[in-house]
Amino acid sequence: MATRLGLSLPQNRQYNIGKDVPDVARTAEAIGYDSLWVYERALFPEPASQGLYGIEGLPWPDSYRGVAEPLVTLTLAAAATERVRLGSSVLVAPLHQPFQLAKALATLDAASGGRVIAGLGTGWSLDEYAAAGIRPIAERGKVLDEIIEVCRAVWGPDPVRYDGRITKIESAVVGPKPARPIPIQLAGSNKKALTRLVDHADGWLPIGMGVEQIAGQWQELQDLAAERGRKEPIQTVLRVNVAYSAKPYDGPDRRPFQGNSDQIVEDLAAHAAIGLEEVLLDLQGSARDAEELRDMAADVYEKARAAGV
Repeated sequence: MATRLGLSLPQNRQYNIGKDVPDVARTAEAIGYDSLWVYERALFPEPASQGLYGIEGLPWPDSYRGVAEPLVTLTLAAAATERVRLGSSVLVAPLHQPFQLAKALATLDAASGGRVIAGLGTGWSLDEYAAAGIRPIAERGKVLDEIIEVCRAVWGPDPVRYDGRITKIESAVVGPKPARPIPIQLAGSNKKALTRLVDHADGWLPIGMGVEQIAGQWQELQDLAAERGRKEPIQTVLRVNVAYSAKPYDGPDRRPFQGNSDQIVEDLAAHAAIGLEEVLLDLQGSARDAEELRDMAADVYEKARAAGV
């Protein structure tokens, strides 16, 4: 069975959000993509309190200047499509108030006919937490735990009741309800994050950094699930940040998913062989505009399917 393929929606500042998001969403659905995805960057600090991913000296990419809000972007895509699933990889969950996030996701799922995937993570940016975090960054894991619990409560039957550190719901009717149970997928690679995933989530959102690394993390996650007695299968969506070019890349340090479409499809095939269900392609950073993004998406998809990926 072919690996499902997803595509990131155009959120970066070179795009016209109101026009390009629906346009790319419709085109991707027509091409055959299975899902559409957003990510979250709340701001671009100048100067930054820390480097990218918290790594000292690593600059933030210019593409992070002006990233469109993820749930608004998904709403635009939902209104323009009928079939594709709509996911986040990832929402920085502790930047959102738990009840409001749960209600927004439920409304989007109801409006789209049950197509939402709630991909959540904890983030790393001190500047984003200073601006929008509902609790200090040191508490981000506990906040994510509560957000998951609140979502399950709000999406469940009425009356809704919840008594947490941040959220208090005495007894209430909360609607609309999602069209079906919204799958929650989590990012993360350390033992604590993977344990939370095994115990409380539906799936895993790894980042493509190379076949061996992903295969090792996937095996670790499966072993942990078996150790903790999990019976349900773990859904998987691998995110790959693609550096697309028209010509082959023959430099000495070519990374996975860097080069022309043939090289990218080779990397896709190698990663698909690990056994992950779906691969999300983020092509938007390599495109100058929506027209180029559509062309890239069609090129990679057609070659991937021709290669049996």
